[in-house]
Order: sequence, then C-alpha cells, then structure tokens
Amino acid sequence: MNQYLLSIYQPDGPPPGPEILDPIIRGLQALNEEMQAAGVWVFAAGLHPPETATVLKASGDDVLVTDGPFTEGKEHLGGFTVIQVDDLDAALGWARRLAKVLSPLSVEVRPFQS
Repeated sequence: MNQYLLSIYQPDGPPPGPEILDPIIRGLQALNEEMQAAGVWVFAAGLHPPETATVLKASGDDVLVTDGPFTEGKEHLGGFTVIQVDDLDAALGWARRLAKVLSPLSVEVRPFQS
C-alpha cells in the first residue's frame, strides 16, 4: 500500500459565507466517513489562514524566524487528506471525488516517498 497526500488549495481572502461553505463541509464530512469505511483514510485536517504561519530558515548557525507564509500567492494550502491505497489510479479516484465536493477548488495528489 502507498500513501498519498491530497492537498486542497483555496484562494486567498476571507472564506465564503455559510450558504456556500456549509454544504461543502457536509460533503467533505460524508466523503471522509466513506474513506474511513473503505479503510483508505489515514488523516485529514484543515489549516488556519496563511497569515498565521511562522517560517524558519537556517543560515549557518542562525535561524531567521519571520511571520507569514513562505511564499506570496493568490492561493494557499487550506487543508489536506492522507490516504493509503494500492496505486496512483486509486488515489486519483478518491481525489476526483474530493475535487467534486470542493468544486471549484483544486486538489493536488502527491505520493509519499517510500
């Protein structure tokens, strides 16, 4: 079995209102429960906004600590799900379903190194 990270990217700015967000949350909860029942779900989490990030970068013996995201962009990592499946095709199958629940947000699929 291989593990895959399903990364969810969302646009910068305030989250949508409850009329948009509530159905997405219900769909995501249902899909997570289905993944758990299928035995592929390992872990999932949503993240606080990028402005809550702290970035550390080593330079020699010093470590520079700065507030804010590592990169500036129009999108940020909003959450993720880790699944364990046989192969990339199976991971893409679950990612397709996740993308439909989260439409129009993007989902990136990446395997973990062995």
